[in-house]
Amino acid sequence: MKHLIDPTDLTKEEVDQIVELGEAIYADPGKYRDALKYHKLATLFYEPSTRTRLSFTAAMMELGGNVLGFADATNSSVAKGESVEDTVKVVGSFADIIAIRHHIEGAPYVASQISSVPIINAGDGSHAHPTQTLTDLITIKKELGHIDDITIGFCGDLRFGRTVHSLIKALSRYKGINVILIAPDELKLPDYIKQDVCRKQGIAYREVNNIEEVISELDVLYMTRVQKERFLDEDEFERVKDSFVLDSKKMTLAKEKMAVLHPLPRVNEILPEVDDDPRAAYFRQVEYGKFVRMALILKLLEWKDDPAHPMPKPEENFSDRRLRCNNARCICNCEQHVPQSFRLSDSGIIRCFYCDSRAAKNN
Repeated sequence: MKHLIDPTDLTKEEVDQIVELGEAIYADPGKYRDALKYHKLATLFYEPSTRTRLSFTAAMMELGGNVLGFADATNSSVAKGESVEDTVKVVGSFADIIAIRHHIEGAPYVASQISSVPIINAGDGSHAHPTQTLTDLITIKKELGHIDDITIGFCGDLRFGRTVHSLIKALSRYKGINVILIAPDELKLPDYIKQDVCRKQGIAYREVNNIEEVISELDVLYMTRVQKERFLDEDEFERVKDSFVLDSKKMTLAKEKMAVLHPLPRVNEILPEVDDDPRAAYFRQVEYGKFVRMALILKLLEWKDDPAHPMPKPEENFSDRRLRCNNARCICNCEQHVPQSFRLSDSGIIRCFYCDSRAAKNN
């Protein structure tokens, strides 16, 4: 059965089909108004969400389907201690497809292993957010007309930003991608992403310390919030924060056709004065997200029992009592019946199979 847990669960051809269908729905939404009449989407949101949850809801309703589920896990059987697997087994009896957002990393993957219906990962902790990635891809395509042969700058929190990690993975399949990483030292892109994705796939990248240095080169500027709470030294945050704020003055240095993206919500990393600039695509990005989620739901239901669209073969994984996952928010540390499991990354580092955290030795 086809699920979407990580961006790489879809082939490049499947991604392109979803993006193209999203564009077709955008151009003629009325044509798809009853495409999923009598079908049901369950939205299981274990952590707060505004845009993603409402985007899924609007997507299913505009396809003629119905939506059930919860936006607050404390009002569900989860509050009684029900496991993710049991919740999904039950909800799969009521719905045709499930979108799950969870603060526990790896939870959607575990759900997919026992689900009788397609599972969509709507975000698991800081691990992955593949439907935001599809939103980013359709936005780039709509704004620039193509995805290949672009220079994209990622700015802000690149260490913990799941949207950044997911998009870099997805872009690694396209040709002519140049990546510029704009972040303070405390929030640089993790080495394993640079090694296992950028270097492995031959993506050219470089790291810089401010937007002005590179903005004139960019076709896309992907902004994220520089989070004050990530700094051990508040004075250091005060020193660097303005280097990662986009304002009208910086925009005068950019290309005429550059697109500014942001997964939202923003705080102060893009000043409101930028909103009226035609290159500010982040609110259009939200709308594109609804249409690409409509396309995703349609395609996953179409591919559900199609042997031509299988899930990729899982990476080899293993157990080792000498090792443990050091991530307190990983599914293997939160639900007792989920075994600790590890994989050997391309860079030779042992990582948790569920959350990609570096393995630690047991005491």
